[in-house]
Parts: sequence; C-alpha cells; structure tokens
Amino acid sequence: QVQLVESGGGSVQAGGSLRLSCAASGILFSTADMGWFRQAPGQQREMVARITAERTESYADSVKGRFTISREFATLTVYLQMNNLKLEDTAVYYCNAVTIYYRGRSEYWGQGTQVTVFS
Repeated sequence: QVQLVESGGGSVQAGGSLRLSCAASGILFSTADMGWFRQAPGQQREMVARITAERTESYADSVKGRFTISREFATLTVYLQMNNLKLEDTAVYYCNAVTIYYRGRSEYWGQGTQVTVFS
C-alpha cells in the first residue's frame, strides 16, 4: 500500500513563494527516485523537478533558478520550494515515485495539490 500525500498548495501572489511537501509510505524511500510534476487544464502533465536516491537534482528549464527539490530521508518526505512564482506556474502539482526492484519498474502518484498564482 504505497501512498504519496501532497500538501502545501494554495493561492499566492505573483512573486511570492510556496513550499510543497510529499509524505511517502509503503515504499523503500531510500532507493526511490522522486519527482514533482504539474498539469494545467488542457495541458499535458510535465516534469517539474526530480531528485534521485543519490540526491541528484533535475529541473525543467521553466523553473530553473526558482524551484528547489529536496528530500528528507529520516521523515520520508520530498519538498518543492517554489520562489518567485509566476502566473504560468498555476497547475495541479503531483508527487511521483519510481522504484526498480528485481520484480521490475513501478511508478506511483499522489493525488495532487492545487497551486494558483494570481497577479
């Protein structure tokens, strides 16, 4: 019973900041690659940020320099610090986990949290 539960979304004025959290359970967190994706209405889901089990970070070009992904192994939590938010950042943000065990590759998703940026 894998669970990824996002929190921290809300409404924020352009230029402001939000910090999203993803609490994981039922997963070998220490070996999982974690990520944040987002999807706006009528748009494809896109990768925002990834962090591997080795803590290597990757970012979409649109958020580089503004967003930071991190993970806390002790609390099984992944964070997305979002600074200097723009109107185009408005979307539902989803936590993602990928594991590769001897049985194969597995992928899991949280239910999403809404981020709305207003002017």
